[in-house]
Amino acid sequence: MIQISRAEFEEAVDDALDSLPDEVARAIAEAVAILVEEEPTPEQSRGAELLGLYEGVPLDRRSVFDGFRQPDRIFVFRGPLQRHARSREHLVREIAVTVLHELGHLFGISDERLHELGWG
Repeated sequence: MIQISRAEFEEAVDDALDSLPDEVARAIAEAVAILVEEEPTPEQSRGAELLGLYEGVPLDRRSVFDGFRQPDRIFVFRGPLQRHARSREHLVREIAVTVLHELGHLFGISDERLHELGWG
């Protein structure tokens, strides 16, 4: 298990977000809250070891008729990612892949396609 401080972990999440094109960053800033959590809840994980999770309605399925709703959320789970990592560099890379994977779900991209793109 590779451990880094919470501040370093959050910085790696921020670095992943900073790698996005400006127009994408602006779109997600209005559409989703990105949260770092230590572990998924039992309801979130349903027995699986989750590295991240998108909760919400993908942008391609939204309508102006939906009305007010809570912002979508992306969770990045520190504990599972640290347990999954083989090195500090691997951890930082997996954090970035997890952030991009969950953002892909925001844009309506399936798990299968995300894996094809290398974000799986």
